Amino acid sequence: MKRAHAQWLMILTATSLLFLIVLLTVTLTGHGKYSSGASDFYYEQRQFTTLDRNFGDTAENNDGDSNRLGLPKLPRFAYLISGSRGDGPQLRRLLQALYHPRNYYLLHLDLEASDAERLELAKFVKSEAVIREFRNAMVIGNADLVTAKGPTMIASTLHAIAILLKRAKDWDWFINLSASDYPLMSQDELLHIFSFLPRELNFLEHTSNIGWKENQRARPIIVDPGLYHSKKSGVFWAKERRSMPASFKLFMGSTWVVLTKSFLEFCVLGWDNLPRTLLMYYTNFLSSPEGYFHTLACNHKDYQNTTVNHNLHYIRWDSPPKANPINLTLEHYNDMVQSGAPFAGSFARDDPVLDIIDKELLKRPRGQFTPGGWCLGKLGKDPCLAYGNPNAVKPTVVSKRLEKLIVKLLDSENFRPKQCK
Repeated sequence: MKRAHAQWLMILTATSLLFLIVLLTVTLTGHGKYSSGASDFYYEQRQFTTLDRNFGDTAENNDGDSNRLGLPKLPRFAYLISGSRGDGPQLRRLLQALYHPRNYYLLHLDLEASDAERLELAKFVKSEAVIREFRNAMVIGNADLVTAKGPTMIASTLHAIAILLKRAKDWDWFINLSASDYPLMSQDELLHIFSFLPRELNFLEHTSNIGWKENQRARPIIVDPGLYHSKKSGVFWAKERRSMPASFKLFMGSTWVVLTKSFLEFCVLGWDNLPRTLLMYYTNFLSSPEGYFHTLACNHKDYQNTTVNHNLHYIRWDSPPKANPINLTLEHYNDMVQSGAPFAGSFARDDPVLDIIDKELLKRPRGQFTPGGWCLGKLGKDPCLAYGNPNAVKPTVVSKRLEKLIVKLLDSENFRPKQCK
């Protein structure tokens, strides 16, 4: 029995070390060239450029906000939009719905998708005149293998964050979305409301009262073959189970997050050893994206008071045990709108409710960008074919719903009492 236990410890130690080596290799060497060699992967072979293009800005104020007449400086968002085989059309539609010249967009089709799919997505990005002008969207050519519920998902997310930290230096919040997610409001609404928020707030749903997840997530020991294989497969389950950690407290929550650049610099650069310690621990943890960022933020004194206990998504869960989100349809539309959340998921591909969202909430005709203050074209045509100052935002009444949600989340009865509890 002792011999078997020792063998398991050796296997887990070797797997953890392999995971950390792979992650460090990606982080330290992944900034040079992301292409798989095809010259068509245009946007991953060149750096993001600044979006401050002197649209009437004064020399004293080069941050692009001189026209805001005393209003707070606009933030920038860095999006990771992820998909797998067959998700290319969804990523294209999602990029058009989310696009704004101020933001950055990193698109990733995992290794299960073909090179042809990635090439097609890169050609689409390259073909859009607005994106060519602002050069703020990029397709990852050297894709990561991502195993559902395995640590490879965290590795892939940290890979994307490392790219954004290296190539796009002036953003404020990171937002991760999948091909089955969709926005419920324009970027003008989001940029406007977030301009009034402290830049250190991290939005992630979290709790230490993990309930059934203790036995189904925390105590099982798994090995993800995606760490050392090139084809996707399920995780391996060990017979052994482990006790709850004593040197840190586990927190779990949603995989969807809105995280600050400063916190993610800490995750990647890790001047404290906690980020690496937790990476080693979560190597053998089922559904590690549900806990890594949450546990890290809530166990470090610099970040535990920055958390807002909400993921800014509208989600409906299966019941019981609330393990997977259900697909949203027209019957959920009114609840989605009233939630005030800027994002929702999951949606089936081309579900009719997406057309309603485009028409009623985004004012976006199919195949066009969501219009905003930066679009100068006439109504009836694609208004974003002509564009001007990317710092001109025109929020509508829709932003009031997000404002109401944020005010509620930051209320004295909700903010501090729900932080890292």
